[in-house]
Amino acid sequence: MAKPHLISEHPISMAELKLELENVKKRDTELNFRANKTEEYISQVLEFDYTKAEEIKKKISKLEVPRLKEEHICKILDLNPKTAEELKVILQGYTLSVTKENLKKIVDVLAEYSTAK
Repeated sequence: MAKPHLISEHPISMAELKLELENVKKRDTELNFRANKTEEYISQVLEFDYTKAEEIKKKISKLEVPRLKEEHICKILDLNPKTAEELKVILQGYTLSVTKENLKKIVDVLAEYSTAK
């Protein structure tokens, strides 16, 4: 069995993962069991399509929140918090402190693109 080695690593959002799964499906005509389960899960919980997700990612990056990295932005996109408190809970899993003003700015950007459920 070949021993793969890691060339590079970067976080992706669920919207990007969905796009990648679609590309694999086109290439291989079908997905394996785990990829099918992943696709099924994503279709149930995903709120943003790829283009919206990229727009939101750019807008949040432009806010220039100190120490907020791409992995944090992807997690925010995936969970789509509705309030600053929900966002604060999400970011507590990281060694990151964000001011209330910045939390509010991020939630406002998400609210622009959110679909009412």
